[in-house]
Amino acid sequence: MKFKSINFTCQSCGAPLRFNPIANTLQCEFCSSKESIETSLETIQEYDLKNALNSLENSNTQEINKEVTCNKCAATFTMNPYSFSANCPYCDTPAIIDFVQEITPKSLLPFHISHKEAQEKFNKWLGSLWFAPSQLKKFVDGDEKLKGYYLPHWTYDADTTTYYQGQRGDIYYINVERETIVEGRRVRRTVKEPRIQWTPVSGYVNNSFDDVTIGASKTISRTILENLTPWHTEVLVPFNKKYIAGFDSQEYTVGLDNGFELAKIKMNRVIEQHIRRAIGGDQQQITNIETEYKNTSYKNVLFPIWTAKFRWKNRTYNYAINGQTGKIVGERPYSWLKIAILIGTLSSVVGGAMYIDQHPNFLKNSYHQLKR
Repeated sequence: MKFKSINFTCQSCGAPLRFNPIANTLQCEFCSSKESIETSLETIQEYDLKNALNSLENSNTQEINKEVTCNKCAATFTMNPYSFSANCPYCDTPAIIDFVQEITPKSLLPFHISHKEAQEKFNKWLGSLWFAPSQLKKFVDGDEKLKGYYLPHWTYDADTTTYYQGQRGDIYYINVERETIVEGRRVRRTVKEPRIQWTPVSGYVNNSFDDVTIGASKTISRTILENLTPWHTEVLVPFNKKYIAGFDSQEYTVGLDNGFELAKIKMNRVIEQHIRRAIGGDQQQITNIETEYKNTSYKNVLFPIWTAKFRWKNRTYNYAINGQTGKIVGERPYSWLKIAILIGTLSSVVGGAMYIDQHPNFLKNSYHQLKR
């Protein structure tokens, strides 16, 4: 499929404009002229989940080969199947094209962390890692590889009623006689031992969930995406192409229905905590849970993420930075030599402590020998 790209140009010199996270404006990379982004009064809306799922029931998500013609240099290049903004590989001009997916993002969180700030945070994070190889920080060249993405996410709202069955455990104590060793002698003593009395329970709990976020892209691993939270969705702004100028942006590859199933897993963790509080007691057993979901709604949004990868000793490590809060999550290598030294040191300390405990006169005799 062929696309004609659009881009924003500087009124002073005609060079491409890119979004500047620090100034929250478009900025010319040559003459530094700035162009403000108009404030939208549009309300961020929630959309009915059931209606959307019914309308999408017969539609299939397909990868489309995107042949893009740059608006600046007229070169033609191929954009990733789910991308809708990137930089021209020939003249580096931001290129933005139309959406393909049926559900399009209506809001986003703009970048607040600049490329420079992201790189500084990565270097600081790298230097704080325990047991990392000493030469790693000098070896890693993350500056050239750091890339900014607007990645798609789903947010879900729901009111839930959950019916549960289980047991409440209350601890009580009984007196029992046990043999023990006191100063080398075997004696019998009365001690208190815990027991648990289980009582069948049932009931229900109500919960209300707002903006449960689920990553809808496979560009970054789900583990890293989930650990980049929280996202402050209360400051979402209506979608505007000016915010994505100069950044790679993608449409969803995780469907609305699959996203909701992942959201249910997150909701169930909270629901279970509330059930345990409702059961009370010292321990709880939950044997059955049935949840009803009402007033379900969703949003398709874009979140800002800086991401990169580096290679260390023939292995690739990935990391990402929350472009709103600066939180960093990543994989990291370990120096097994440092870990071995620590284990050896701890073993020596523990072994010494055990020897002294078994030979209480050791320190006393050592002291007298030193005095001599």
